[in-house]
Amino acid sequence: MQRALPALFLIASLTGCATSWVVDSDVKSFASPGAIAPGATYRFDRLPSQQADGARQESLEAMAGAALDKAGLRRDDARAQYTAQIGARVTAGLSPWADPWLYNGPWGYRYGGYGYYGRRWYGGGWYGGPVFAPPANPWYEREVSVVLREAGSNKVVYETRARNDGPYSSSAAILPVMFQAALQGFPNPPPGERRVNIELAPATAKK
Repeated sequence: MQRALPALFLIASLTGCATSWVVDSDVKSFASPGAIAPGATYRFDRLPSQQADGARQESLEAMAGAALDKAGLRRDDARAQYTAQIGARVTAGLSPWADPWLYNGPWGYRYGGYGYYGRRWYGGGWYGGPVFAPPANPWYEREVSVVLREAGSNKVVYETRARNDGPYSSSAAILPVMFQAALQGFPNPPPGERRVNIELAPATAKK
């Protein structure tokens, strides 16, 4: 229930004359001792499941690539010092504030729970729209991840995840911002979980 006020603020912002949209992400990162040098090179590495749908994975890597570049890394497939494994998950379910009696029917929705009506696997996680359309009051949970490994030893040197949830469905606008949040503080992130807020213009948010 702690997201009730941010969610209401977001809805009011999109229907009014707001000048910004804040995407709030809960981020947790882990780094091996020894900072990764600025300008270090990387290439993307895909799991077999990610190779099965190259077009979608390329789209996801483009989102993560912009955040990696902003963090000071540089993509160089031929001379990569690190490999980057990218993941994303989006699940769609019933809003926690929806009427429990209205949706406690054949779809299996239950009060206070996320009776998921659709999810898809994409880029190492669940990503994409619902398998079939929601009746009303959808709620979306998202998570993105980045894992960096040394290209030679395959040793993990950096791991980070960002989580976000709310009633907004614009994954194309939200996921890139979540990757930025996940890499906040790179290569020496603060310990523990933290909240990272990044502001978007309404025009970007509505795409």
